[in-house]
Amino acid sequence: MKLARLGPVGQELPVVITENGTYDLSGLVHDLTGEFFAGDGVGRVRTALEAGTLPPVQAEGLRVAAPIAPPSAVICIGMNYAAHAAESGAAPPERPVIFFKTPNTVGGPNDPVQIPRDSVKTDWEVELGVVVGRRTAYLDSPDQSLDHIAGFTIGDDLSERTFQLEISGGQWGKGKSCRGFAPTGPWLVTPDEVDHRNLRLRSWVNGEPRQDSTTADLIFGVEEIIYQLSQYMVLEPGDLVLTGTPEGVALSGRFPYLQSGDVVETEIEGLGRQRHEFVDWAPLEEKL
Repeated sequence: MKLARLGPVGQELPVVITENGTYDLSGLVHDLTGEFFAGDGVGRVRTALEAGTLPPVQAEGLRVAAPIAPPSAVICIGMNYAAHAAESGAAPPERPVIFFKTPNTVGGPNDPVQIPRDSVKTDWEVELGVVVGRRTAYLDSPDQSLDHIAGFTIGDDLSERTFQLEISGGQWGKGKSCRGFAPTGPWLVTPDEVDHRNLRLRSWVNGEPRQDSTTADLIFGVEEIIYQLSQYMVLEPGDLVLTGTPEGVALSGRFPYLQSGDVVETEIEGLGRQRHEFVDWAPLEEKL
């Protein structure tokens, strides 16, 4: 089952996408929030689909939003592919490297992304995203992790490398939390529909291939990541976990960093495709 949100910013409509069409979920739920996932929202959608009670939606022409409402946390795993760790100049980690992005970095998969003010090293990172389905703390083993996962999606863990690595202070979040730096979606796909242990991840810049790998090459797999995170924090329903990126980013020195006008496309097998154009920085709107 594929869950999505369609429509302008602030007016997103929750939908379910099937082989037979797209259907409106607003009669069941206001939005795809943590409360929805915690309250067996996915099960309620299945029941409504089987009963044929969901009204159809004409999706053509509608903006595709992130498939989840803004989460309470965006938790990221760094250097989780050995080849990417090597191109970053680091040894593969013995434990997951954990950092955070601010929740307001989450945007739609096709939304334009602003190059941050004063940026010279904006970088791309295709990643498998995991959406938490139940409050999760102190799991006894990785075997329990899948029961706490609502589904999988695509994330682009965009990074400004000067902010992340060169400005004093050593906090990665400085280069990870710029405006729009977590394009997410297009869909949330339930675990029964994909083999998350062997999904092909790819990225392109201006149509030229950059990354091409598989989640089989993760150093720490999805189950281990959720288990490890649960030992240090409480994961809330609807939280987004980005599991790491393979080699092929600009940080490697093999490719130029992004500039205004560049287009990044990312794709994960079974989870869809993103396309976001990079534009010049502009001041924030005053309206809240």
